[in-house]
Amino acid sequence: MDRLIAFEELFRKWSKAINLASPSTLADLWSRHILDSAQVFPLAPDAKRWLDIGSGGGFPGIVTACYLADKPGSCIELVESAGKKAAFLRTAAGHLNVPAHIHAARIESVWEKIKTPEVVTARALASLNDLFGLTEPWLVDGAKALFQKGRDYQREIDESRVGWDFDLVKHQSAIDQTSVILEISNLRRKAN
Repeated sequence: MDRLIAFEELFRKWSKAINLASPSTLADLWSRHILDSAQVFPLAPDAKRWLDIGSGGGFPGIVTACYLADKPGSCIELVESAGKKAAFLRTAAGHLNVPAHIHAARIESVWEKIKTPEVVTARALASLNDLFGLTEPWLVDGAKALFQKGRDYQREIDESRVGWDFDLVKHQSAIDQTSVILEISNLRRKAN
């Protein structure tokens, strides 16, 4: 909990200089972003190798790293293409002393550099169909995805079923009743 509080303080400080999250959500930072992100880790508490793509302001990547800090041998890779946000993530990981490695790059450029994780996460990044394209190298190799989705999640699921087969478990968000965490496994492209 101390790390999460320290992360909130650092986030607020940096948010004055760079746009880490929508300014309209900063008043409710703790529940809207931190607690919402904290829901991910309990869905795979034994996993040691994590990957968060489009890490932005650290949700859920840095929050997950805070939980991993007490698990020897654990690490999360955070991929963020915006240089200023990647700099914030590096600062946060160092300040909090968490097991995170930051890649200031587009996800496509690190496919071969990142060993297959056990869990891949993303929050507020892209449609489910696009997320599958971005994470396919790891998900077809056995990784599980935990993607946080908002109110249009069912439409995204239906659209992605056109080109993909996958196993799905929907976890209702405890923070926002219109949101879910989609647990995806056994991803494979459909034959044309």
